[in-house]
Amino acid sequence: MNHRNHPNSLSPFRITMVLFFILSSPIGADNSMSFPQEKPAHTNHLIHETSPYLLQHAHNPVDWHPWGKEALERAKNEDKPIFLSIGYAACHWCHVMEKESFENQSIAKILNENFIPIKVDREERPDLDEIYMTATQLLTGSGGWPMSVWLTPDLQPFYAGTYYPPEDRWGRPGFGRVLTSLAEAFHQNRDKIERSAREITHSITHALTVSGASDTLDPALVAETIDMMTGRFDPRFGGFGGAPKFPHSMDLMLLLREFRRSHSQELLHQITFSLDRMACGGMYDQIAGGFHRYSVDDRWLIPHFEKMLYDNALLARTYLEAFQVTSEKRYAQTGREILDYVIREMQSPEGGYYSSTDADSEGEEGRYFVWSQEEILSVLGKDTGTIVCEYYDVQPGGNFEHSGKSVLSVPRDPVEVARQLSLDPEQLETLIREAKTTLRQARKKRVPPALDDKILTDWNGLMISAMAFGGFVLAEPRYIESASKAAASLITHQWDGRRLLHTRRGERSHLEGMLSDYANLVMGLIDLYQATLNPRWLEDAIRINQASIEKFYNPGDGGFFNTCASKDDLLLRSRSAQDGATPSGNSIAVHNLLRLGSLTGDVDLISMAEKTLLSHTAHLRGSGAAFPQMVLGLDLFLQGVHQIVFVLPDGTERNPFLERIKTQFLPNVVWLGDTAAERSLSSILEGKKTLENQPTAYVCQGERCLPPVTQAEDLMKNLSGL
Repeated sequence: MNHRNHPNSLSPFRITMVLFFILSSPIGADNSMSFPQEKPAHTNHLIHETSPYLLQHAHNPVDWHPWGKEALERAKNEDKPIFLSIGYAACHWCHVMEKESFENQSIAKILNENFIPIKVDREERPDLDEIYMTATQLLTGSGGWPMSVWLTPDLQPFYAGTYYPPEDRWGRPGFGRVLTSLAEAFHQNRDKIERSAREITHSITHALTVSGASDTLDPALVAETIDMMTGRFDPRFGGFGGAPKFPHSMDLMLLLREFRRSHSQELLHQITFSLDRMACGGMYDQIAGGFHRYSVDDRWLIPHFEKMLYDNALLARTYLEAFQVTSEKRYAQTGREILDYVIREMQSPEGGYYSSTDADSEGEEGRYFVWSQEEILSVLGKDTGTIVCEYYDVQPGGNFEHSGKSVLSVPRDPVEVARQLSLDPEQLETLIREAKTTLRQARKKRVPPALDDKILTDWNGLMISAMAFGGFVLAEPRYIESASKAAASLITHQWDGRRLLHTRRGERSHLEGMLSDYANLVMGLIDLYQATLNPRWLEDAIRINQASIEKFYNPGDGGFFNTCASKDDLLLRSRSAQDGATPSGNSIAVHNLLRLGSLTGDVDLISMAEKTLLSHTAHLRGSGAAFPQMVLGLDLFLQGVHQIVFVLPDGTERNPFLERIKTQFLPNVVWLGDTAAERSLSSILEGKKTLENQPTAYVCQGERCLPPVTQAEDLMKNLSGL
């Protein structure tokens, strides 16, 4: 199940004449994308959309509209409430509700006659998702997808829930009964409905806007947040919290930075034990690499099987940072396998990265990923197959939904397994590596999960960042090439020199970009510049960052709006910085401002970062665990960003310093070269020259620099105390 819980939920509203039912907790996650093969009986207004999720609903008997001027004006002109359904392509329960209710003729009739039905892909419109998810959480105390929200014609929510069965079932009200009751209530109790809607809207505005900026940045907020996170550590299975269990990448990144300072062995244990259990569990695709969305149990064994681009971007970086901190090759290997999976299965020929793959195939959740003992023996032969079954704990009865099939995991130390099987550990490692390749080829013959092939700018920014970082840390040119290709594709197709577009599918790019699009792409470009020292990427990062300031920055109170002022189809303009499955645009913007300010010498950018942090400090106090990326930004500001300036003699082909720093964990250090292009972009290069015509490195913070060095060992000494 896909849960979404609001850490600061207000008491749920009670709408007296409407709340006949107990709204239940959220459900949501995925299903395969299938399109009619015969001429459909119905075609609605979604037929011209690009989102695979919306196109799935284009032939429902429900008269769906996309969110837009036509539908919103129709609601006002006909004075009808809006039924807003928000989901996404990899959402299992979204598709269950489609089959049960949206393909149901009688339910469609009620919807079409009494409401303006609007269908939204939350990945295309995260701005709408944020607003109405907040409403759902305020009304019910929880949230999830599919999200079902009823709005007045002026877009104010008055009722909300998640999945509804077609008839009363499992203690949930039937969808047809909900629709009929709400239609009657809207017309018979209009004044009370609108009064309640105004109250809810007021609370949403309070939750998603910023007020009362602090005067100082308190380092205790970082320590307080770390204490919250470590207090939720699961000592038995690793990770934080209970089932359903999510990977919490941003939390782990913050803990890695704290370990760098404290050298706490208990903290290191929490980090490494969590990373090890996740990578050995069923949430990790043991055959092809890449992580599924989350674990339904607390042991990391049975996943919700969809794979999301953003999860794998964040987790790849987390494992690679853990490799830098610990020098443990297993973390480098996990990071490498994630990135290889993304290039192999999630990168388009033009370069952009696809959004997700479904949990279901052939109508069954997990069917593509699970194995019976007989299948493994058939593919690998008895001898090798028996060893592989022992390694991946594949038992005759299986472990997945009484199917006789198993989700593969590695519950025991491979050294112990090798000893039990009378094999050398190296022998077992080679056998498993070869078996994985064979099993992956065999698995390709199955019907694969559906692919959501839209190219989202914000999620691509996250993966460009991870891919570039992986290329640098692992010295793998193919990752640099992948990130460069993706960045070039986005700048060609989704950036026109003035603005970014949020999504592309096929030849069509559309939807005005949001703060997260700008912020995440800028982050990716900065990391690509760090990996390559190609000034093209720094120049693009500076240009797009400046556009984000012009479109989203609030010079009065500080911080950024999440949408541009020209968007006139929203109930409100959010300034929330809460991090969810992905980091918020405000959180990433803080990092970008600090890093670009340090790279270019532009102190105004650093001042904007400080002002943004001050504007959100009140929200961090007592709730920092809900803002892990913002706390990472606060930590970066408090630690201070240092620069390394590399000055190389003319004709030097290789930077001798980069080889030494690639495996060092330097989260508060940026570096830049000294080409003519870079000198035109950065004031901190002024006066920097080679010593004795040798490659030279300067370590600086602002205008203060340590004496320049020409030996990599001396550079490492200068960096050791940062």
